[in-house]
Order: sequence, then structure tokens, then C-alpha cells
Amino acid sequence: MRRPSEISLRSRLLWLTVLTVTVGLATGVVLLVGVLNFALLRSINNETLETAKGVAALVDQHQLTENLTVNPVMQAQVIDQQGAVVAASANADMLFPLLYEDELRGMKDGDVKQIPGSRIRLDGQARVVMKLAGPPTNPVRVLVARSTGDLNQGVRLLRITLLVAFPLLVAMLAVIMWRTLGAALRPVEALRAGAEEITGGTREGRLPVPESRDEVYRLAVTLNGMLHRLDAARARQRAFVADAAHELRSPLTNMRTELEVAQRLPDTDWPALSADLLTDVDRLSRLVDDLLLLARSDDGAPPGRPVAARMAEVDLGVLVAEVAARYTDISYDRPAAPITATVEPDAIGRAVANLLGNAERHARTTVRVEVVDEGGFARITVTDDGPGIPAADRERVFDRFTRLDDARARDAGGSGLGLAIVRELVRRHHGTVTLGDASPGLRVDIRLPAS
Repeated sequence: MRRPSEISLRSRLLWLTVLTVTVGLATGVVLLVGVLNFALLRSINNETLETAKGVAALVDQHQLTENLTVNPVMQAQVIDQQGAVVAASANADMLFPLLYEDELRGMKDGDVKQIPGSRIRLDGQARVVMKLAGPPTNPVRVLVARSTGDLNQGVRLLRITLLVAFPLLVAMLAVIMWRTLGAALRPVEALRAGAEEITGGTREGRLPVPESRDEVYRLAVTLNGMLHRLDAARARQRAFVADAAHELRSPLTNMRTELEVAQRLPDTDWPALSADLLTDVDRLSRLVDDLLLLARSDDGAPPGRPVAARMAEVDLGVLVAEVAARYTDISYDRPAAPITATVEPDAIGRAVANLLGNAERHARTTVRVEVVDEGGFARITVTDDGPGIPAADRERVFDRFTRLDDARARDAGGSGLGLAIVRELVRRHHGTVTLGDASPGLRVDIRLPAS
């Protein structure tokens, strides 16, 4: 026997629908039979009571005869205070009342009592109504009985009809629901088949989108958007790995070449060689640190400890002065008043250092940095008089391993990660990085929320 988890969604929905419909129809059938039976009984009671009122009117008008004329399906009697039958219909007993004395005792005007119909030669059960008539000093009782056999027969026929029609109706609804659910779930099956083809590599990374603008359509559009983002992420990852491998290979190749040459030369200048090797090791170390920082940012985690644990209110003028002091020929005028911001000092210091390093490599003569209070924001601006960056490329240069002049950037020691790291570090501080013209040269603005 298959477990519930192995049954198809279509089958589960069908069984749930059939069960719900069956319970609903069964409840409706029970209510229908109950209401119909109540309505017919009430109709019989009213009919019997009206007949009793007619006989009582004859008594009140002194027009009563021994033979009462009533509907053939009814029996009528008029009995006096002693229980003797004064008048009766042709099909009623002239000697014995329709109700026993103990049954009559306690009955009020208009009350109805049910007795076995066989006792008075009627089919099924009989409903007997009692109506008072005559003067208050010497009243008589009018009894009118009617069989409920025709009522029971009608209700029984309805039950048999429903018992026969009920399973057929449920079966017909099950067939209709099976086909309806199949049509409704066909787009879902198409999505599943498309996903399987994508997994097997026999289909491009797009799922079929149904024509109907329903929930399945929105699901397909959402899944296609997710697949597009996954494809883009995989492409970026492949490019990142390829570029990282290329960047790591260059200093490693230089180191290997220098060591192989040193092995073959008896008079190798080992101090000079070690200095060259240390330069390549530094370059490798910086590159690995940059790759680690960006990899952690891709995972949504900051490098090292959380940024919030290292945030502090910093005078940006002092921070930029400390970074600028590491470089030669950097023009910097420290602002007269403190310009503070709540930042991670190491992160912002590294961002400024990356910008100053880029500017120093590409400047012809001058690199300038300034810190300005813009009212709610602190702006750090680095400008150089180098060749600048065309407007069409100013967004692309923030991508990893992007170089507008690969040979020149590699010779200068750049890896194409500097601006990407700057944007990531500034973004964590809810700031922005923009590029502009310095006429001539390049202008880079970092804006941070001031404290």
C-alpha cells in the first residue's frame, strides 16, 4: 500500500473534493428528507384540523347528523362527555372512539396525537386531532384521524431515489473533477518537465510560461527570474574564478622564473632576488586579502568581526590625513573644523587608500584629496590629472577585475579589485561612490552619513 506522500497531488485533491462533496450532499439529503417530512406532517395536521373545525361548526349550528361526510382518507367522530359516539363518518367505528379514555384525558382543544393506524383500519401511523364544540355547559369532542401512510410512502420513495442517484452523482462529479484537476495541473506538470529538462541539460534555463494569467503563470515568471539570476551568478562566479586564477598565476610565474634562473646562475644576487620575491609575495597577499573580503561580502558577512562591533565616531579629516601620509606627492588640506561620521575606521581607511593608490598610479603630476561637510553628509573627494575614465565605462569599472587598459594596470601592480572593494566598503556604511570629470582627470566622491 502506498503511503500518502506517494499519492499524486491530483489524486489527493480528487479525494478531498469527493469527500467534501459527499459530506455536503449527504448533509443536504438528510436536511431535505427531514424538512420534507416535517412539511408533510404539518400539512396533514392542518388538513385534519380544518376538517375537525368544519365538523365543530356543524355542531355549533345544530346541523350535526349521525353520518358525517369527510375526505375518504380521514375518519371523523363526535363523542359526548361520557365517551359515547354521537356521530361518525362512514368509514369510522360507531361504537368505540378513535382514542382511548386515557389518551383523551389531558388533551386540549386542537391537540394532535399519533396512534397506530392498524387500530382504526388505516395504513401506517394515524394522526388524530381533537376539537371542542357545542355549548360550554355540555361540550362534545370532535375527533378526526388521518393516515400518514401516503406521507411515509412518498418519503420512502424519495429516499430510495436519492440512494440510487447519490452514488451516480458522486461518481459523475468525481469524473468531472478528475478531468478538471488534470487540466488545472497541466501547467504545473509542464513546469516540472521543463525543470527536469533543464537539470538534464537538454533545455535552456527557462521554464514554459502558461498563457493564462493565473497563479501558475506568476509562479513560472518568478521561477524564470530566479533561474536568470542563478545563471548570472554562475557566470559571475566563473569569471571571478578565472580572473582570480589569472591574477594569482602572474606573481607565481614571476617567482618560479626568478627561482629557476637563480638555480642555474652560480653568482646569483640572493639579496636582490629575495627583495623581488618579497614584492611578489606582498602582491599575492594583497590579492588574497582582496579576494577574501569580496568573497565574504558575497556571503552577506563582513570581513573579520561584524562591522557594528567596530563602528566608532571618527573625525574623517584626521583619518584621511593618516592615510594620505603613506603616499608621496599627495595634496591634502585638512579641514579646520572636525567632520565626524560613525564608521569603521579600518574599512573607510582602506577605501581611501585604494582610491589614492589608483590616483597615484594614473596621475600625471597631481593627486588631491579633500574632506567636506555637506550638511548631513561627509564627502571625501580624490582627484587626479590622469587620463580619466570615459562616462560610458564609469559603472563598469566597479566590476571585479575590470581594467580599461589591462597591460598598463597590470604593470602598475593593479588587480582590478580596488574600486569593487571601495564600493563594497562604502555600501556597508550606507554611503555612495561616484565618478566624475576633474577637467582634466578623474574625480571620485565618497559620501557618508555624517554624525
